[in-house]
Amino acid sequence: MENNKEAIIIGAGLVGSLWAVYLSKAGYNVTIYERRSDIRKAEISAGKSINLALSVRGWTALDAVGVGDEIRKIAIPMYGRLMHDIEGNLTYQQYGKEGQAIFSVSRGKINAKMMDIAENVGNATIHYNHECKRVDLEKGIIYLTNTITGEEVVKSAPIIFAADGAFSAVRYNSMQKLDRFQYSQNYIADGYRELLLPANPDGSYKMDKNALHIWPRGRFMMIALANEDGSFTCTMFMPHENDEFSFDKLKTKADVDRFFRTVFPDFHQMMPNVGEAWEDHPLSNLAIIRCYPWTKGKVALMGDSAHATVPFYGQGMNAGFEDCTVLNNLMHKHQENWEKVFEEYSETRKPDGDALQDLSLDNYYVMRDYVADPEFLLRKKIEAKFSDLYPNKWLPLYSQVTFSNIPYSVAYKQGQVQNSIMDEVMELPNIHYTWDSDEVMNVILSRSESFNFDV
Repeated sequence: MENNKEAIIIGAGLVGSLWAVYLSKAGYNVTIYERRSDIRKAEISAGKSINLALSVRGWTALDAVGVGDEIRKIAIPMYGRLMHDIEGNLTYQQYGKEGQAIFSVSRGKINAKMMDIAENVGNATIHYNHECKRVDLEKGIIYLTNTITGEEVVKSAPIIFAADGAFSAVRYNSMQKLDRFQYSQNYIADGYRELLLPANPDGSYKMDKNALHIWPRGRFMMIALANEDGSFTCTMFMPHENDEFSFDKLKTKADVDRFFRTVFPDFHQMMPNVGEAWEDHPLSNLAIIRCYPWTKGKVALMGDSAHATVPFYGQGMNAGFEDCTVLNNLMHKHQENWEKVFEEYSETRKPDGDALQDLSLDNYYVMRDYVADPEFLLRKKIEAKFSDLYPNKWLPLYSQVTFSNIPYSVAYKQGQVQNSIMDEVMELPNIHYTWDSDEVMNVILSRSESFNFDV
């Protein structure tokens, strides 16, 4: 290994930790600077933040450097969504084909595991409690403050990667000062609050652990993902204000209790003390952050610092890990000519970041409004049947995003075409009775000639 190849990563989160492994395998000495203290030394609560869902793009990036199996040890497969209606009736919807799953992982546990991997596999040195104040983008110099001692630290490297999250200090303090740098930050009207549904007294799960649970209620919804210890991390998405049931209306434990008894009676039965637990976790906001370019001089943005999205497609972490795949491919393509790597990365990856953000917002409405709708469920049945018959002619949008490595921008465009085809199909006479007929399948076949999915 050459020792004269140096790289700095700002942020020891999921993306920064994985990218350290890629760089190390290419012969770089990697130093990571992290603003927070070492989370591995703190007690990690299962309900610390929204559980994450690992899917094909994430596994592709992890497996390429041989670390996927370490993460599989803490991942729980979810083969479909389980909808809970207001009467407590359950409707199951399989995610992909038989055996395909997305995987629930605790954010705290996977972050701790990825830090271990960065150190042990990537040979990276992680400096905690180092806050990035600014970066000289052209010279590759970073200016940090040790938040424990107050000491000012100045470091330099030929390449620097900012993987420091949605509210990236590198982007905010340095890139956003650039002439003609494009930046937007849009909060959606809804916030979220977490609840931890504990295991049964014997440690068993109160619900099916191998499904993503959804309580769709029109203007808002709750989801639940299993943890390893028998508990579920539940997340309530609701408007901040201006709704009969919005966060600002739930002021007391009695308000919360009444809300759950009325709207989520089956959940209230499982967790009658929900009013007591309501404020265990803070009320948080959801934003989409877009910017361009993602690179300047010797610095590149990765993960949420480049393309933070809302969590409704379960793709934020997967997209960040896919950034590693993309950058690694470009590193080899351009033989580590980083000027060319950065130029192509910024140009080619940006449309995928935008498309994922559009997909994530669209899927909020799907999860919130449509998953319990009989018309929507019929559409999904028709799509699934046609996809089984002609797998190279139709891959449902969800499968394109979740169970393939098709670029997000391509999947989004193909999904829009498929959606218009399905709109036509749903207008056919007596579709509720003829949906699985040869005639209906032939209508879709005639409209889907342009697709060619390599499956």
